[in-house]
Amino acid sequence: MTRLPSLFLSHGAPTLPIDPSLPSAEFASLSARLPRPKAILMLSAHWMTAQPVASTADKPDTIHDFYGFPRQLYEIRYPAPGAPDVARRAADLLGAAGIASSSEPHGLDHGAWVPMLLMFPDADVPVAQLSIQPRMDPAHHFRVGRALRALRDDGVMVIGSGQITHNLREADFSARPEDADPRVTEFTDWFEARLAARDLDALFDYRRVAPHAVSMHPTDEHLLPVFAALGAAGDAYRLQIQPLGTYQRVLAMTNYVFTDD
Repeated sequence: MTRLPSLFLSHGAPTLPIDPSLPSAEFASLSARLPRPKAILMLSAHWMTAQPVASTADKPDTIHDFYGFPRQLYEIRYPAPGAPDVARRAADLLGAAGIASSSEPHGLDHGAWVPMLLMFPDADVPVAQLSIQPRMDPAHHFRVGRALRALRDDGVMVIGSGQITHNLREADFSARPEDADPRVTEFTDWFEARLAARDLDALFDYRRVAPHAVSMHPTDEHLLPVFAALGAAGDAYRLQIQPLGTYQRVLAMTNYVFTDD
């Protein structure tokens, strides 16, 4: 079997499936260009624990982990089957790499089910989740991804789901896409150049060396999943970029695909 790519998805606002002004169709077009996985292991910015936890749920619930949105959104269910065998395999791989982990049943938070709904609307691809560690650094998440790399040879797609820029404190929900803060482009251009150059040292140290890093990520839980996807990629990965625009002035949406060269 061909080794599957690993992905980082900017999952945007929870309203992505119901707001026609947001780039929902682009997730379907991305999925159509990719090999179909047997299962997905998702690392979402919205499941945070002290150490990695793998979800062994057979039928993961759809978690509506947000407040104050239209009722229509809370009525959405994403009934994808779980992938408990993938979760257990992930935990074993982490243990072999010296990374302590545990497992428990857990549902799909919106960082997982929103993009999956758009990419696999028939909910026929099994999905397991693995938590991120908000108090651990990018290098830790890279090591997690590196430990999981073998899953890609088994037909499992490793996906990190977060946001390439994420500062809700400075978001302007009346802004148009053309009103994007120029700092967004400066940060994303730097980040993507370093990704393309495979400059891991700079990427791991992004909060100190990237332009406007702390403004774009006051806390970095929405960027940490990219490092897991990067770790799961091959050493000589090829980077594909799907830019989806900037919304609410400072919330950029860009998807990355890491394929083996």
